[in-house]
Amino acid sequence: MPLDLPTPANPFRIGTRGSPLALAQAHETRARLMAAFDLPEEAFEIVVIKTTGDAVLDRPLKEIGGKGLFTREIEEDMLAGKIDIAVHSMKDMPVEQPPGLLLDTYLPREDVRDAFVARAGGTLAGLAPGTKVGTSSLRRRAQLLNKRPDLEVVEFRGNVQTRLKKLEEGVAQCTFLAMAGLNRLGMAHVASAPIGADEMLPAVAQGAIGIERRGDDLRAGEMLEAIHDGPTATRLAAERAFLAALDGSCETPIAGLAELDGGSIRLRGEILKTDGSAAHADAAEGVAEDGAEMGRALAETLLTRAGPGFFDWR
Repeated sequence: MPLDLPTPANPFRIGTRGSPLALAQAHETRARLMAAFDLPEEAFEIVVIKTTGDAVLDRPLKEIGGKGLFTREIEEDMLAGKIDIAVHSMKDMPVEQPPGLLLDTYLPREDVRDAFVARAGGTLAGLAPGTKVGTSSLRRRAQLLNKRPDLEVVEFRGNVQTRLKKLEEGVAQCTFLAMAGLNRLGMAHVASAPIGADEMLPAVAQGAIGIERRGDDLRAGEMLEAIHDGPTATRLAAERAFLAALDGSCETPIAGLAELDGGSIRLRGEILKTDGSAAHADAAEGVAEDGAEMGRALAETLLTRAGPGFFDWR
């Protein structure tokens, strides 16, 4: 049976958050689908959905519910049939999807590194003791304090533009952003310096865009298959298995990065105390097909090394 492609009269609805970066990711998804099926822009509708995570900016994520705060309303609209697919930053995604939804399409991964952003330029290593660093990421906070306990870390939530504005207002002297987001926004020049993964291991799935759909929507599944990137999926299978085995959430500082070399995969992982007072890191290598099992095994290794209660706040 021929694929029932969308038309301007019956457009394919792409759900997204409303930040400039989220919209850029939705537009990239639309552009790839347009090219894959030779469709006009009018055959698609970008549907902006406000999430709790976007609405509540005055409290840390751990206090209001964690990662699901950036997806819940979007997923509810998809289950209700108001949108056909949803475009997500994969580092924001819980490791489990609601019943009836599938997350099985990934676009080619962007730069995985963090970016150091400072009003005065310079590098992370060159910061003077007592410098205020803004971040809402528990991972970045813990990694920073683990290396530089002499710095002061302040809460710094919001989208890229909001955080840059806070920087200009002097809330902090510097912050971190993802190089992937800056690249997608055409703002790579904002970075004072990219931070290599050897210096600051990135968040699990950083730089990757995931596309979610209803499990019974065969048309969406067939369309998305045309833009799916296999290597990104292989890398994320290892990273997200590592995260799932650690019960990762916005309340736990966890970093992970898988890299492919032909048919082999190397996975690095790190877990940290929330105050940066301790960290455990290790790596594993094997055949790419075993990435998920490798992720689970690496998580067990680090948990055993860390001991019980490692992530406890008290």
